[in-house]
Amino acid sequence: MSQFDAAAGAEARERIRAGATDPTSGLAPCLVQANLIAVPADWAFDMLLFAQRNPKPCPVIDVLEPGQVESALASGSDLRTDIPRYRLWENGELVDEVDDATAAWAQHPDLVSFLIGCSFTFETGLQEAGIPIRHQQAGRNVPMYSTSIACSPAGRVSGNMVVSMRPIPAGQVAEAVRITDRFPAVHGGPVHIGEPEQIGITDLSAPDFGDAPMIEDGDIPVFWACGVTPQVAIQASAPPFAITHSPGRMFITDAPEGNYRQ
Repeated sequence: MSQFDAAAGAEARERIRAGATDPTSGLAPCLVQANLIAVPADWAFDMLLFAQRNPKPCPVIDVLEPGQVESALASGSDLRTDIPRYRLWENGELVDEVDDATAAWAQHPDLVSFLIGCSFTFETGLQEAGIPIRHQQAGRNVPMYSTSIACSPAGRVSGNMVVSMRPIPAGQVAEAVRITDRFPAVHGGPVHIGEPEQIGITDLSAPDFGDAPMIEDGDIPVFWACGVTPQVAIQASAPPFAITHSPGRMFITDAPEGNYRQ
């Protein structure tokens, strides 16, 4: 069973508050990581309903009250400062990326924040099974792609699914599926294996988010639903304002991954 350091989450968040901006894959192993989407209160029900109707890409693990910034999953946390980089959106347009969202939050004090489970959480289990995590080996962000898979719309919110991709040696694909299936709260098993064209991906070397993949001979591209999906929904649905994490740069909780393993 994975072992975790109870202080690792607080230490990681403190490092991020101090200015660390790298992707968080591999940081604070065995702790749950989360995507962020914060929207005005009058959009919160639509976003919650969108997540409920699309649990594979949007598995909600915490919802905060309007204006609240400390998650129950991380004592002493502050969503305005504890993510390495943030994206600011206005009317569906990405207008800025910042390392501290305090000022933006102050201008929109009614924001309702959703934390959505992240597949970085199950990477420790893959590594323990001897399955390589290629983006960690290469020191890169995980590659993420917009797909042709339509999500179920909810009120004013709609959009297509985003997926993350990990190249897995062919002989280990079945084991990767078995391991990740046990983590439905952080996307669970893959949504697609091989043949990226079938889900609208035409060039694996050019991801829509993150870095280009490192694929070795004998690897099969395996695709997991991704918590960047709400950002595509923001583009499609154009709420007046939103704050999200920058893809690959997550909120690290104090919750051990075992709490979300079936």
